[in-house]
Amino acid sequence: MTASTACVIFDIGGVLEITPATGCVQHWEERLELPPGAVNERMGDVWQAGSLGSISEQQVHEQLAARLRLDASQVEAFMADLWTEYLGSPNEELIAYVRGLRGKCRLGILSNSFVGARERETALYGFDELVEQIVYSHETGIEKPDPRAFEAACAALGVRPESCLFIDDLAVNVRAAEAVGMQAHLIEDNAGTIARIAAHVDAGRR
Repeated sequence: MTASTACVIFDIGGVLEITPATGCVQHWEERLELPPGAVNERMGDVWQAGSLGSISEQQVHEQLAARLRLDASQVEAFMADLWTEYLGSPNEELIAYVRGLRGKCRLGILSNSFVGARERETALYGFDELVEQIVYSHETGIEKPDPRAFEAACAALGVRPESCLFIDDLAVNVRAAEAVGMQAHLIEDNAGTIARIAAHVDAGRR
């Protein structure tokens, strides 16, 4: 049997990671006696800078201390809570399936991310060993649904968009992937997603 010419590119949060909201920001607002929404109102530009890689983790910590009036231990605790929510837990079933695809098709990741994500996700989940290329927004400075994000992922893998199936948990990103010529799938459950991937990989063998 010939190897598939297909490529599958995955989002991380909501796809390879299960990431339910933990309410950590709201808990910190209550703890600090801040009105609802105050943390994101004060930190919104910092969160955006972190997702585009224009600020370091140290600078994020400094801005948290200054804007929320946190001491060093509070900053560490706040960020620990944020990372717990961000990283979630592994989608074991899907990750195991993807592991079995290695050598059968091309594999990549395209993720809207935050500075520090690569190191933490590598340590926790080994995504760098699961796929060939990981394209993070905090490293490229480009976020989905910008068409350039999808083009960057294809370029990193050396594949054409039409050979790719992109898996995401947000419809806006699925539509954006389709607009650049990819096939795309909105994940709703593992069974449907695995079936869609299998059909794509099989089609690439023909």
